[in-house]
Amino acid sequence: MRRSFVTAKAMTLKRPVLLLMSFLVAGPAGAQDVRQHTRLAGPTGTSITESQAAALTLTLSAASLRPVQTWIRTAGTIDKSGKILAGSLSGSEASLVKVGQRVRAFPPSSKSSMYQAYVTRVVPSASGVRVEASLTARGRQNATHYVMEIVAERGPFLSVANEAIIEEGDRHVVYVQRQPGQYVPQEIHTGIQGELYTQVLDGLDEGAEVVTFGSFFIDAEHKLKGSEPVR
Repeated sequence: MRRSFVTAKAMTLKRPVLLLMSFLVAGPAGAQDVRQHTRLAGPTGTSITESQAAALTLTLSAASLRPVQTWIRTAGTIDKSGKILAGSLSGSEASLVKVGQRVRAFPPSSKSSMYQAYVTRVVPSASGVRVEASLTARGRQNATHYVMEIVAERGPFLSVANEAIIEEGDRHVVYVQRQPGQYVPQEIHTGIQGELYTQVLDGLDEGAEVVTFGSFFIDAEHKLKGSEPVR
């Protein structure tokens, strides 16, 4: 059975920010030298070498089969026992709520006071559903109103971290590590967007390493050069 989660890997790469800044402030001769190191030349992508001093840490994570979660938020009130929260939901999100789902709850007056709960009852109504959740510990004293975050597991899907995806209108692009230090843009088609991860319908194979933190800097260089993403 495949593992549900893949631990994100952090890799320190050499001076892409300084190179990008040099391109912006240098004259034509300096910019030309920067291009030789950072140009996204079609499928060959951008290469970063050990000779370029460290200035930015890029984070990579694998496209992997993992649970995609939707966090459904609603306002709730607590009963006199201090243990039962109740709230209402309408629209498409109402159909995602099931008995047994995990709930995170906190009073607006104290966001640091996070409580764990589980959905214990879902009652259909004319506008959606009424939800009840039982706290695992008694709620905050004198707090009657709570924000409820219901965690709906949408299923295991091939997915990437939301931070990896750059949206350009209807297009979605990620930067894939072709080999250590070399990155190429790749257009993908997405499905369910969860709280942390987005389903990938096509465009990536399982195991492909994509840039999460730092993709903005590579994308900015890509746009400066006017290159088209790899399809």
